[in-house]
Amino acid sequence: MTDSLIDIGLSRGLAVLIAKTLGVFALATVGLLWTFFCIWAERKVAARFQDRLGPNRAGPFGLAQTVADAIKIILKEDIMHQGVDRWVFNLAPILSVMSVLLIWVVIPFTPTLIGVDLSIGVLYLFAVGSLGSIAILMAGWSSNNKFALLGAFRAVAQLISYEVPMALAMLVPVVLAGSMSTQDIVRSQHVMYLIAAPLTVLIFIIASMAELGRAPFDILEAESELVAGYQTEYSGFKFGLFYVGEFLHAFTVGLLIAVLFLGGWRGPFAEDVPALGFVYLLLKSFVGYFAVMWIRMTLPRVRVDQILDLGWKFLVPLSLVNLIVVAFLWKILPGTDSINSAGDALVPSLVLLAANILMIAGVGMLLREEGRRERARIAARRAAQPVSEPGSVADAAPAGASD
Repeated sequence: MTDSLIDIGLSRGLAVLIAKTLGVFALATVGLLWTFFCIWAERKVAARFQDRLGPNRAGPFGLAQTVADAIKIILKEDIMHQGVDRWVFNLAPILSVMSVLLIWVVIPFTPTLIGVDLSIGVLYLFAVGSLGSIAILMAGWSSNNKFALLGAFRAVAQLISYEVPMALAMLVPVVLAGSMSTQDIVRSQHVMYLIAAPLTVLIFIIASMAELGRAPFDILEAESELVAGYQTEYSGFKFGLFYVGEFLHAFTVGLLIAVLFLGGWRGPFAEDVPALGFVYLLLKSFVGYFAVMWIRMTLPRVRVDQILDLGWKFLVPLSLVNLIVVAFLWKILPGTDSINSAGDALVPSLVLLAANILMIAGVGMLLREEGRRERARIAARRAAQPVSEPGSVADAAPAGASD
């Protein structure tokens, strides 16, 4: 496009500026419109998990239901009560969506189509992903509402704690590829990193869902405890932006899983037909997206102390050990610095797979022993409690109890 603009008489600097502006506009438009499909797909999947039909009336297969909901939420009144920090309050939902769209900038959609191929792409992903946490803090702090503020405090506890294992998990593909560029990571996956590092994929999915704030990690907006958490004072289009950011972020997690661990656009004839690479990337992204939806529809919400225990006491040590083992084995294995085909990558990948299986088995044994100790502790505590005689005061009905 830049060369075409130069041919019509524009200077190179102006042509580059116009081309990049149009690229940003196109990427943001596609991302926001894609949210309509994500919402519809998630409703359909949730309905199947719950033995329902889901959207099926408005439009073919219920596709127009999301459009009707979007029109309704845009037309709702924008309410802002007294005491709100207006600038911070209004910027928070915009930043929430922007943090997700900025991730798409370094996603390699095809061998030739990528916004910016940064040499520090993974570091950039981690940096802009943190903007979502800042948006939640801004929303809770500026709302002048105790429930929203408590949701922001929970965000500090949860989101920051799970950024640590997520960053450590993202370092594993960097070590295997020898580069932070997302395009280089995709090109280096002659054998998908899912095969070489399945434990890393599991850690990344759990940490990403905690960053996303979805069930079973949705304590930031727990309806039964916090009304709506940091979103309590938002209405109309601003609430809709948070809604868009959440669903787009969920699909983006699937996109990152595909790029970092499933080979991205790689597939048969993807180098010769770039459009085919985009199809491969989309299919792989839906595999990761479905895993996120499956976990959300299956597991109930856990307590905030359980979430923090899982993050700091389990995922952080496990991700550290996993990174050290993978980096050590990859360094000592011969030929890992000159992998140019699937045959070259097969043996190192199988060695890492065996190491991952051993680590998973070791973690399973540790969890089993911890479960046995906990059950023994509970049984000992119950045995130590005095057994009351029939008809004694201990068996009497509590004061105030009715017949």
